[in-house]
Formats: sequence, C-alpha cells, structure tokens
Amino acid sequence: MDRLAGKTAIITGGAVGIGRACAERMAGEGAKVAIFDVLADEGRALADALTEAGHEAAFWPVDVTDEAAVKTAIDETAARFGGLNVLVNNAGISGAPKPTDQVTEAEWDRVQAVNVKGVFFGTKHAIPHLRAAGGGSIVNLSSIAGLIGVGGVSPYHASKGAVRLMTKNDAITYAPERIRVNSIHPGYIWTPMVENHLRATSDDLEAAKAAAGSVHPLGHMGEPDDIAWAVVWLASDEAKFVTGAEIAIDGGYTAR
Repeated sequence: MDRLAGKTAIITGGAVGIGRACAERMAGEGAKVAIFDVLADEGRALADALTEAGHEAAFWPVDVTDEAAVKTAIDETAARFGGLNVLVNNAGISGAPKPTDQVTEAEWDRVQAVNVKGVFFGTKHAIPHLRAAGGGSIVNLSSIAGLIGVGGVSPYHASKGAVRLMTKNDAITYAPERIRVNSIHPGYIWTPMVENHLRATSDDLEAAKAAAGSVHPLGHMGEPDDIAWAVVWLASDEAKFVTGAEIAIDGGYTAR
C-alpha cells in the first residue's frame, strides 16, 4: 500500500482506460495523483472518487497538444503537491484506420500532435521539477505498434515508434540526473480507444473483440490493470536501476 508513498505523479489521459487504472493503482500505493485529460467530466469524477477514498488527487483539464496548457498544469501540480516525482505520458489516439495512401495530412498531423508532441511537451516541462526533486521516473506509453508492424494505421505506428526512441534518447540524456525514462508497449487492451477502433473497423463488435484477443498467444485481450501495475513498478524505487527499457505487455504478441 505504500510503494509510492511520498511521490507525486502526473498521468496524462488519466480519466479513462489505462490512464484511469494508473491513477487508481498509483493512488492506492500512496502517490499524490494529478489527472490530466480533455475529458473533464470523467476526470473530475475520478479525482473526486479518489479523494473520497482518502487519497490525494486532483484534475486538470489539459489538451496535451497545447504546450502552454501542459506547462501550466505541470507547474500547478508541483506547487499544489510540493513537487513532482513521476510523469506518465499516457494520452494518445489511434487515428483513422486507413492505408497510408488514403491518410490525409490533417489526420496524420493530429495523431503526431497528440502521441508525439504530447510526450515531448510533458517531458520538457516535467524535467525541471524532476531535477529539483533530485531525480524521478518518466513512463511513456508506446505500443506493440512501436515495435512491429501491425498494419492499417501508419500514423499510429509512426507516432509510437517515435515515442520508443524518444524514450531511449531521454533515458541516456537524463540518467546522470537520476531521472529514469522507460516505455511500455501494450498489446490490445480493452479500453475505450480500442473499442472505438474496433467499432470503426467492424460491424460486429463482439466478433472483432474475439478476433483481436485471439491474435495474442494467451488468447485474450489485456486489461488496464495489466499495464497499470507495470507503471507502478517503474514509478517506484523498486525499478531504480531500470532506464531506457522497453517493456512489452502484450500476451505474447511480439514473441512470435
């Protein structure tokens, strides 16, 4: 119950799905949690629920493509909770499920703005606070699509590959300051984003869900908690010698 005691953590895209699970598990392990999201109703409800359960939590309405908004929210989080120790760059979108030759420039740019610039802005403005704290942990949510080709969503692949190598660059850059940077690469996890993607690609959601689950050697999709517990570990001092790592949590998908 105290693996993250004394730490303050920011989770972008923290209102639903993997981000919500991270907020709940990190708060449960003693962290003060700041939830950033464009989903204001869901974000406030989660922060209120965590507060009512006895945790320290707050919500900021943040679009991660807006650098000024990201910086302001990060600075306010550090001021409110007395510093910053952990950043979870989780906010992301899948984009339109189209082959490359049918993707518009606007569709491409939107995915890069959220998935890549969002990580850049979060990291850029968290670093001064992590430096002031004497170190910390950044966890970037990439994807199996940042490791291998899945097909059909080239903007998403490009963005998650970028996050993978941004992670390694920053791990090397900030290691002397005891700021660790790692990436997690989920397979299909049953979240609103995956549900919306499957609805966009199939008229039969249940069949699509079963098919998506079956491509994993374990035979099913993962759950948000499967990712959240790895985030807890990377945020904790248990992972103090782990940086620049890419952790696939994918039911064996990339083991083929």
